[in-house]
Amino acid sequence: MFAVIKTGGKQYRVENNDVILVEKLPGAAGDVISLDEVLMVGEGDKVTVGTPLVEGAAVAASVIDQTRGEKIIVFKKKRRQNYRRKKGHRQDLTALRITDVAAKAGAKKAAAKKAAPKAAPKAADEKAEAAPKKAPAKKAAPKKAEAKAEAAPKKAPAKKAPAKKAAPKKAAAKKTEE
Repeated sequence: MFAVIKTGGKQYRVENNDVILVEKLPGAAGDVISLDEVLMVGEGDKVTVGTPLVEGAAVAASVIDQTRGEKIIVFKKKRRQNYRRKKGHRQDLTALRITDVAAKAGAKKAAAKKAAPKAAPKAADEKAEAAPKKAPAKKAAPKKAEAKAEAAPKKAPAKKAPAKKAAPKKAAAKKTEE
């Protein structure tokens, strides 16, 4: 049996005896943690997808170790501004061993109940299509025609004469030299 769980803003596909590294969770080595945010549970061809979570499903895991990830370099630079910053970062991680993936029977019943109400909105859509269209929609068209008839063609704005060019400055410079 497998499950898709969500922890630390990430999703993981897990099975029994899997070892995963997740963002830091509280607990010491040997503690048992229950991960309740199960998004999907499956066994073979049977898959139960949650909306957004599978009700009654849980994954049990034991903490193996509290560790840190590899160092990453964070480098910021703005060109031509003499701006450079260099930082290192190591993420705190928890190593987990998955001990049990449990999907309770209530999850399957809840999924079946949620599937049944989907038929009701289709019936409402059919009723809406069968209802005749209202007359006010037809009255709106003549108003648009009247508005077009009332609008008179606008005259094009009169063009202005181009601005006169300034006199050349070279002639003025020659007079001052003499």
